[in-house]
Amino acid sequence: MQLRPEQLAAQLGKPLALLYVVHGNEPLLVIEAADAIRAASRQQGFDEREVLIAGTGFRWDDLFLSAGNMSLFGGSKLIDLRIPNGKPGRDGGEALQRYCEHLASGTVTLVTLPEVDWQSRKAAWFAALLEVAIVIECNAPPLAQLPAWIAVRLQRQRQTAPQDALQFIAHHVEGNLLAAHQEIQKLALLYPEGQLTLAQVEAAVLDVARFDVDKLREALLAGDIARCARLLDGLRAEDTAPPLVLWALATDIRALARIRAATDRGLSADSALKEAKVFGPRQNAVRAAAQRIRAATARAALLHAARIDRMIKGLAQGDIWDEMLQLMLKLSQQARH
Repeated sequence: MQLRPEQLAAQLGKPLALLYVVHGNEPLLVIEAADAIRAASRQQGFDEREVLIAGTGFRWDDLFLSAGNMSLFGGSKLIDLRIPNGKPGRDGGEALQRYCEHLASGTVTLVTLPEVDWQSRKAAWFAALLEVAIVIECNAPPLAQLPAWIAVRLQRQRQTAPQDALQFIAHHVEGNLLAAHQEIQKLALLYPEGQLTLAQVEAAVLDVARFDVDKLREALLAGDIARCARLLDGLRAEDTAPPLVLWALATDIRALARIRAATDRGLSADSALKEAKVFGPRQNAVRAAAQRIRAATARAALLHAARIDRMIKGLAQGDIWDEMLQLMLKLSQQARH
């Protein structure tokens, strides 16, 4: 059974399942979900907890030994298995499949993973977990849904805020839910329960946005030039290496050029994505961008990226950051036509 994070509390009010899997791209939500499962296990009499970290050199036999060793005091046990890199490997994958076939009564197992990539989602070990576990995928809400997420968090501490205040917080903590969580907690410390004003929020919230390259790529594919400009300014202010930024942009532009060329010659969108080696959760965004942008525009953008590369290497004159903004502007303008 797969649940959203907000559905977990209701499930934990019932007798616990034998196996839980928590994974996702947002560490705060993963931590909160795992903490909730650990708290529920204590409340339901699972007094013993054994933590296993499946890192380099981990012996998977230890998982079965842990499940087979009953508590000295006769209580039930929680096995807290953490796979930090999300890749159990061949031995680990086989062990997880066997483990799912023989879940021990009196033992609850919590498996914590980071974001599971498209390859792992197709793996037999992950399919085995999906078949028998309660699976909670904890991903960061999209930018458009972030104000609503903040509003729910405020309600938990009996505070509300107008939409413009929610938008202000979302703008200043973009891509960083841990920072958003901290800012929301700060509002509870600074102001009493009830309605907050925009002025109060502005006075309390710091600019803690995490300007990262992945968010820039996301904005580029969406054709959101205002967000592109803000994120690019943030990356520049944080002294992000220009080659890294250019590599990220050029990677997506190259994919768009290949997909556009392939569809223009009659290939289906799915086949074009596969040919361009675009897989996983970014497929929809790349597909939509490729439909908006002409092949000639994508080819011209690649030439522009090559010129920026020469600037970075000192072989051409120009403002590197301004040229990257102009590059994204051309693609965004094309996306609106």
